[in-house]
Amino acid sequence: MRTLFLIPARGGSKGLPGKNIKSLNGKPLILYTIEAAREVSDAADICVSTDDVEIKNVVEQYGLKVPFLRPSEIATDFATSEQVVEHALQVYEENGLVYDYIVLLQPTSPLRTGQHLKEALRLIDEGTEMIVSVKETDANPYYVLMEEDSEGVLYKSKTGLFHRRQDCPKVYELNGAIYIIEVKKFKEVGLAQLKKKKYLMDKVSSIDIDDELDFTLAELVITRKGE
Repeated sequence: MRTLFLIPARGGSKGLPGKNIKSLNGKPLILYTIEAAREVSDAADICVSTDDVEIKNVVEQYGLKVPFLRPSEIATDFATSEQVVEHALQVYEENGLVYDYIVLLQPTSPLRTGQHLKEALRLIDEGTEMIVSVKETDANPYYVLMEEDSEGVLYKSKTGLFHRRQDCPKVYELNGAIYIIEVKKFKEVGLAQLKKKKYLMDKVSSIDIDDELDFTLAELVITRKGE
């Protein structure tokens, strides 16, 4: 089974400019993901997909070759993960490299480790189409999530007669840290139609950096772990 570890890292970021290479506790954010991938894979099967020369240069300073620059048309705010995966597969296949699985690793999850990757990869079996990392959600739709009707009246997003949060069914939230994709099935049906199995992560390891507050929280956690 050959696996490509794909790290998508475009240059544009409106919420936190330059976040993929912003220094987090003394090293570029993207390096945490590269280091996790290196715990389970040779460098030849780790790919940073970026459109940005500065990101490319930073990654290569840490010894990982960036094999291509992503075309600008799939590096916009509207580009999808599916397009990024398709492009990477195409580039590698044109060079004679065929993969059975792609592990998509967003660089905004610095607390995802090599151990998490090993555990998630062990969940692959004969019928696996996709494994996604999740956390148990704090915003349970049976209990706290509300929608508004046409008259401005709030009602529960998901109905159920539950008076305590702990009585509600468990609901899981994608944390964006790990996506394991079976390539053959992906090519047949696309990303959205793949049958998904969960890999459960804890709340702290699931921190996903979208803005300055997330960045500060991640830095605090990493600093305390080093004490």
